[in-house]
Formats: sequence, structure tokens, C-alpha cells
Amino acid sequence: MPLLHPRPAPPDDGERGSAALEFILVGLLLLVPLVYLVGALGLVQGQSLGAEAGARHVARAVATATDDADAAHRADLVLDSITSEYGLDPASVDVAFACRPAGAVCPRAGATLVVTLRTRVALPLVPPVFGLDRLASIPVEASAAQKVSRFWGSR
Repeated sequence: MPLLHPRPAPPDDGERGSAALEFILVGLLLLVPLVYLVGALGLVQGQSLGAEAGARHVARAVATATDDADAAHRADLVLDSITSEYGLDPASVDVAFACRPAGAVCPRAGATLVVTLRTRVALPLVPPVFGLDRLASIPVEASAAQKVSRFWGSR
């Protein structure tokens, strides 16, 4: 029976077994920013939808009100509802009213009421240190137009 000669051991390969480590490291370096980006964009989209819904519903509520006091009350109710529904920060929500054609008091009978709602979306995981949370916020604005009844104030 012939003696089998054992094969010589392969030379030690310094790259052996590092593919898994490289995959994990590169995966984390790419995955973490991607997950943050998806989360931040989702937050901005949700707040944008809230601003748009707020502008539209406030315009409709004010345009269908009977007088100034009723319009202010309706606008406040709608804004409270929208801020709680969409998670808007009530302190950062600003609402502006304008009428077309420009000129007289707004709202007025027969005019087109334009409501503009502005807010800021704070990016997630930004600490409130040195004012970074104010710097790392994205402005969001939405406008809506609604025709005011020609019987405004006469009911």
C-alpha cells in the first residue's frame, strides 16, 4: 500500500473571511442614512398633507361662515383639528388670509378668499443644542382658494 503524501497547507490568506465583515460594515454605512432619509421624507410628506388640508378646510369654513365672529370660531376649530390630526406644531403654524380682487376687508361677499398656511417641519433626531433644531427644519406652505358667498354678512 503506497503512502499518501499529505498536501501541503495553503498559504495563510489575509483576506480570508473578511467578506462578511465588509458586507456588514458597508451595509450599515449605507442602510442607516437610507433609513433616516426615508423617515425624514415621510415626516415632511405627512406635514405637507396636513398643511394642504388645513388651508383647504380653513378656506371652506371661513367662506361658508355667516359673519366675522363665526368665521374666526370655525377657523380655530379647524386649525385645532388639523394640528392634532397631522401632528403639526401649533406654535409654528401661521395662517394668512387674502381676498381677490385685492382691496377691501377680507373676507367679503362675492370675493375669492385665499388662505395660506405655513409651518416648519423639524427633522428627526436633531438635538436642540445651539439652535440646531431650528436650523434643521424645512418650511412647508400650502394655499387654497374658496369663493365667498355673495350673501356674506347678510344672514
